[in-house]
This record gives sequence, structure tokens and C-alpha cells, in this order.
Amino acid sequence: MAVALDPKLLEILACPSDDHAPLTPGSPTDPEADVLTCTSCGRQFPVEDGIPVLLLDEAIEPPDTPDDK
Repeated sequence: MAVALDPKLLEILACPSDDHAPLTPGSPTDPEADVLTCTSCGRQFPVEDGIPVLLLDEAIEPPDTPDDK
């Protein structure tokens, strides 16, 4: 099930990390996932019962890539 948020709300939501980058619905591998993904750091924030959980402690960290090491 894809994230269904008001487009105006989605425009103002931002990643709670220091860069405050915009969020996009879905994940890079699953556009239908119930998450919002940061366009800068790649963290994924779950959407539970239509409510985005924008807590860094609850975020799904992006997978490590070979370039990160």
C-alpha cells in the first residue's frame, strides 16, 4: 500500500536530521512501501495508520554501499 498523504502536507514535511531535506513517498526499491524517504541521507521513516513517524530513532537507516567504506 502506497503512502497516501495530502500533497500540501508532503510539500512541507522534511527529514528531522540536520539537513532538513525533503521527503519522498515510498522507498527506492519499493515505491509502494509505507515509508517516506529522505532525498539527502536516504533514511526511511515509517508511516503508521496514515501518520508519518519522523523520529530519527525510528528511522530505517539506508543500506551501506561499497563506496561508504
